[in-house]
Order: sequence, then structure tokens, then C-alpha cells
Amino acid sequence: MPGNALYTDLSGYYDLMCADIDYRAQSYCVHRLQRLFGNAGNRHLDLACGTGPHVRYFIDAGYESGGLDINQPMLNRAAIRCPEARFSLQDMCEFTVAEPADLITCFLYSIHYSGGIERLKACIASVHGALITGGLFCFNAVDKHSIDNRSFVSHSAQHAEGLFSFSSGWHYSGTGERQSLKLRIEKTIPGESQLWHDEHAMVAVSFNELLELLAPCFEVHMLEHDYEKILPWNGTSGNAIFACVKT
Repeated sequence: MPGNALYTDLSGYYDLMCADIDYRAQSYCVHRLQRLFGNAGNRHLDLACGTGPHVRYFIDAGYESGGLDINQPMLNRAAIRCPEARFSLQDMCEFTVAEPADLITCFLYSIHYSGGIERLKACIASVHGALITGGLFCFNAVDKHSIDNRSFVSHSAQHAEGLFSFSSGWHYSGTGERQSLKLRIEKTIPGESQLWHDEHAMVAVSFNELLELLAPCFEVHMLEHDYEKILPWNGTSGNAIFACVKT
């Protein structure tokens, strides 16, 4: 099942697929970063927002929050979860806003969905144009040189329609600007099993390359990939949170 089709067909199960994600901790951490590095403003936009769980937490924290995604079924569910929010069907690499944001987020490594370096540059440019001066762009990323192709993250969750098992992992060939996110979803009911495999093209970038792209437009703070503690990046771990202030 190619590309976006899996997310379209399984949008009703997306929250189940992400059941092990602590959206509250992630949202609260970025809220703290906005107070620490940003302008403390409350106009928030979430890129690749999916079904809107992060937007929900930001609204509950007092933000004027909204999101964009390229998948309309996801946005339909986000609108049910967050009727107060404004959602739009837009590409994060080429989007516009009605008024500047104080905070733009891109969670769950979704910055890599830009797919290639030129589109990543376009995403950064779109974010820069949508932020107010002093506003904060916050996202997480993986360094291509740290990827272990043998490593997968898995979890299972029970649903009224059956037992769902999810696995995902990065794959990088070792050269070039493309890597992939490999997904495996299995739905099991008594006497029957359905299996989906999908592979998404993702941009492969080193942290040094990413810093070079961000430096002309942002003051960049690299942090450890820890949503419970705010710590400077240790210089060796392959996952990091980027807090980027528009200059």
C-alpha cells in the first residue's frame, strides 16, 4: 500500500497506532521551551498535525492553536477533537498563514516527511515566513549517521475490531539525502489476520547539515531528546529536539 494511502485508509486507527506516545509530556515540554526561548505568545500552529492530539493539549494550556496536514481524513478527526481550532489542508513545505504565529511545532519526527533537502529548505522558509520575529520553531529530528537499520519500535493495542500490532523503523542506505520510514501493521481477529506494509520516503540529514540550513534564519538551541527534562544536546546522541528562535 503506497505512500499516503495507508494513512488515508487507516486514519481511524491512527490514534491506536500512536497509543504509546505521551502527547501531554511533549506538548508541555514545548510550552516550557516557548517560555524559555520564545516570546511567550500564544498563537500556535502544528505542522503535520494528524488527528490533532498536540493541538488539543495546547488549546487546553491557553493557546490559540491550529494545525495543518496533507491528509483530509486526519483533519476531519482533528476537527472533532478540537472544534475550537482552525485546521487547513496544506503541505508543510509550502504553506501560508492568515497572521504570524508565535510558536510553530512539528512533532514525531514529521520534519523528515519533507522528503528531500530542497523541500526541507522550503519547509524552513515557510516556517520562517509564518513566524513573528522572536517566535519559536520547535521540532525533533534524527541524524542520518546514527540510524541503525536493524532497530524497530513495536507495540500492540486491543481495539473493538481486534488486536493491532504496530512496528516502525528507520532505514538509511548510508549515502544520499533519502531515507525511509518502514511501517508494519497487523490486525488480528479470531481465525483471521490482515497485514499492511508501508514505506515512506523521508529526508536524510545530519545534524550539522540541519544546523547549516537553520542558522541563516534562526538562533538554534539543540536539546537532548527528553521531554521530561530540558538538557543541552550531549553532542553524540542521534535524536535531538531543536528549539529555533526567528531572528
